Amino acid sequence: MTPPTRKRPEDLRSARWFGPADLRSFGHRSRAMQMGYAPEEWTGKPVIAILNTWSDLQPCHAHFKTRVEDVKRGVLMAGGFPVELPALSLSETYLKPTSMLYRNMLAMEAEELLRAHPVDGVVLMGGCDKTTPALLLAATSMDIPAIFVPAGPMLRGNWQGKVLGSGSDSWKYWDELRAGKISDKDWSGVEAGIARSYGTCMTMGTASTMTAIAEAVGMVLPGGSSVLAADAGHIRLASESGRRIVEAVWEDLRPARIQTREAYENAIMVAMAMGCSTNAIIHLIAMARRAGQEIGLKDFEHYSRLIPVIGNVRPTGSTYLMEDFFYAGGILGLMNRLRERLHLSCLTISGRTVGENIEGARVYNDDVIRPLDNPIYGEGSLAVLTGNLAPSGAVIKPAAMDQRFLKHSGPAMVFDDYASLKKAVDDEGWDITADHVLVLRNAGPQGGPGMPEWGMLPMPKALLKQGHRDMLRLSDSRMSGTSYGACVLHVAPESFVGGPLALLRTGDIVSIDVDARSIRMEVSDTELAARRAAWVQPERRYERGYGYMFSKHIQQADEGCDFDFLRSDFGAPVPEPSIY
Repeated sequence: MTPPTRKRPEDLRSARWFGPADLRSFGHRSRAMQMGYAPEEWTGKPVIAILNTWSDLQPCHAHFKTRVEDVKRGVLMAGGFPVELPALSLSETYLKPTSMLYRNMLAMEAEELLRAHPVDGVVLMGGCDKTTPALLLAATSMDIPAIFVPAGPMLRGNWQGKVLGSGSDSWKYWDELRAGKISDKDWSGVEAGIARSYGTCMTMGTASTMTAIAEAVGMVLPGGSSVLAADAGHIRLASESGRRIVEAVWEDLRPARIQTREAYENAIMVAMAMGCSTNAIIHLIAMARRAGQEIGLKDFEHYSRLIPVIGNVRPTGSTYLMEDFFYAGGILGLMNRLRERLHLSCLTISGRTVGENIEGARVYNDDVIRPLDNPIYGEGSLAVLTGNLAPSGAVIKPAAMDQRFLKHSGPAMVFDDYASLKKAVDDEGWDITADHVLVLRNAGPQGGPGMPEWGMLPMPKALLKQGHRDMLRLSDSRMSGTSYGACVLHVAPESFVGGPLALLRTGDIVSIDVDARSIRMEVSDTELAARRAAWVQPERRYERGYGYMFSKHIQQADEGCDFDFLRSDFGAPVPEPSIY
C-alpha cells in the first residue's frame, strides 16, 4: 500500500477551528488564551486528545492521574499540543449490574468527544476490562490517528508467603471458606493481600487479554501491553506513546490503515495462544466489525484448532501470573514464537510491521511462554459449541476446567434468576450431584441486563463439602476472564428473547462434546415445539433512559453485543461537524 502524502499544518483537522480569520475562530483562539495558552503553543501543531478513564472509583487506573502528565510530556517533546479529555471510567469492580452494560456508552461518548472537538490524534488511556474495547471501538469509528496506552497489570498478590492471583484466587478461596477449609481470619488475609498495587488483574483475565489483543491488532507500541503498571517502564511507555502519536498524525496513520482482516486474525491467534478470557470473543467481534472486517465465531473456531496455548498464565496455567509473563519476554516473545503463523506484513501504530516489531524478541523462561511443541494445552484457549441449545453458538474454555467434563451428559438444574440460584447453592442439604448441569438463564445481553459476569455459577455448598470443585455449568451470561471451570457461556440466542435455552426444563438431559464442538438438550423436536408455543416473553427490563435504548439496539453475543446502529455498515458515514 502506498503511504499517503505527509500532512501539512493547514491540513490538520484542528486548523478548521483555529486557522480561519473569522469571528468563530477568534472565539476559539481567545478562549485558548483564556486558559493561559499562547498562540505559539498550538499554531501549526497537531492537537492531541488524551482520553483519560481515571476516576476515584477505578483502582485499575489509579496511576492515570499522573500518567497523563507523562503522555503530555511526550506530546510536547514531539511538537504537539496535548489536551486531556476525561471519559467515562468503567470500573469492573464497582459498576453494577455490570460494566458490560456501559461498554457501548463509553464507545459512543469517546467517539463524539473526538468528533466534536478540535483534535488531530488521540491517546487512549484504558485497560480495565471494558475500557480497552470501548475506546478502540470509538477510535475505529472516528478514524483519526490513535494509540492505546494500557494500564498494565498490577503486582503479584501475597498471603502467608503464597502468591495470589486476582480473581482466580478469590473464587478458589471463597470455595475453600464455604467448604470450611479456611477460617474467616484467613479469608481477611486473602482480601488484604490479593490486590496490592494499582493496575489491572495480573492473571490472564479480560484486562490482559484485551490489551494484548489491542497490541496484536497494531494499536499499542511494541511490547506495551505486557509492561507492569508499577514498573518505571510504564512511565516511559506513556511518554513514548505521546511522542509517537504526533508523528502518526503527520503520517496520517489512521486505524483504517492498521485494522485489516489479517490484523484481526493475528489478534485471534495471539489470544488463543495466551490462554485468553472468553470475553475476547465478544469484544473482538465488535471491534473487527466496526473496522468493516467480518470476523465471527467461525474464525475463532478455525484458529482454536490450529493454535495451542503456550502462555502458561493463570487461570489456564497453574502457576504463573502476568508479572512472570513480563519478565519471561512478554507479548513480543510470545508473538515471535507464533512468527510462522502470523501475518507479519500488517502495519502497526509504531509505523513498522508486525514482523519488524517482533524481530529478535526472545523468551527468557520456556515454562512461562512455552515452545509450540510443548504447549500447556494442545488447542486454543477457547472452543465454540453449537447445537439445539445454542444454534448461534456458545463458548467454553477447555484448558481451564476439569477435563472429565469435556464430554458429559447430565440432568439440568434450571434457574431463571441469580437470587434463586444463590439460595439453592448455599443449601447444604440440596440433593444435587456433580453429574448435574447447573443452568442460569435470563442473564444475557437483554436478560441480565447487560450480560453480567455470572457465568462461573457458584459451586453448590453440598458438593464442596464432598470435595468437588467443578461441575458443568451453563448460561447465556459471561464470566470473568480470571474465572475457570466447566462453564458453557454466551449461549445464543439468549433465553430472554426466546432462544432455545428458554425451553430447557429441570431434569432434561444436557450433553456436551467439546471435541465435536456440540451442545444439545436431549428433548424431541415435537416436545420443543410444544414448549415454544407455551413460552411467554419476560417483561422488559427498562421503560426509559439508557437502559431502554440498550434493550432496543443491543446485538446478541455472537455478533459482539454492539449497538446495531453503530455498525460500520449502518447508514452513511458521519460528516465532520459544521463550524459557523
